[in-house]
Amino acid sequence: MTIQQRFTNMTPRHFTSLLDLSSEELRQIIHRAIALKNNRDKDYQPLKGQVLAMIFEKSSTRTRISFETGMVHFGGSALFLSPRDTQLGRGEPLQDSAKVISSMVDGIMLRTNKHETVTTFAMHSSVPVINGLTDLEHPCQLLADMQTYFEFRGDIKGKTVTWIGDGNNMCHSYIHAAKLLGFKLNIASPKGYYPLAEYTDSAKDSVSLFNSALEAAKNSDLIVTDVWASMGQEEEQKLREVAFKDYQINADIMKVANSDALFMHCLPAHRGEEVTAEVIDGPQSVIFPEAENRLHAQKALLEFLLV
Repeated sequence: MTIQQRFTNMTPRHFTSLLDLSSEELRQIIHRAIALKNNRDKDYQPLKGQVLAMIFEKSSTRTRISFETGMVHFGGSALFLSPRDTQLGRGEPLQDSAKVISSMVDGIMLRTNKHETVTTFAMHSSVPVINGLTDLEHPCQLLADMQTYFEFRGDIKGKTVTWIGDGNNMCHSYIHAAKLLGFKLNIASPKGYYPLAEYTDSAKDSVSLFNSALEAAKNSDLIVTDVWASMGQEEEQKLREVAFKDYQINADIMKVANSDALFMHCLPAHRGEEVTAEVIDGPQSVIFPEAENRLHAQKALLEFLLV
């Protein structure tokens, strides 16, 4: 968004959720990410002179590196902001922070604890706001995951994806992806760890819930999982190890999936817990291309929002 657009009161496009995109726009970003990955032009700098403010309430490896590198590739720059470095950590109202920060930068990315932090920023920001992760959704990771599937297997429409494990923010964003891209999503979680009903109820035609990981994985084209205890849930680790003991991705799970099924994990992973080393380091695993694609997918997103 240019300065001229800001002063003409044009509403910026935000990416707080996958559902901020249409199906066509999501496919457009996926294909653009693949093109940017395969044909990097160092002279192509569409964001020259632009600044992305990156606000982190949670620690990060892939999110920070990918956004910062993406801005540099496009000729722009990124500012790393943590609560202890700004007034955000001293109780300044979110709407005030959003108005002030957005008046000085060209885009804002937040990796934060509460989803409402991102939506509140978007409501009061004069520039695009990007959800880099919240407690409810992780849409940037889904861009990378979908790019990876398209690269290895083509369009995911009509395929079967199985999510095994916690019904967490990643699971919620997979539900959104299923709605937008037209794939079937099987979700296997232990009782008490299902995704929120507001997500599953809105996607009844796309989502099926299972108690058995093995049943859910049958004839799947993609198997996905995440850690059993996410950031902020470390005190629940022992309890979750018991609850999720039958929800590990292992050779038996991969055996009932289709022979060309892929395995994905957003990382970091705990080998021997949610997935065995045999699977995560095996031939069906695409976790490292998936991780790299955070860069390319987010470059496509930045181009979509800021150019």
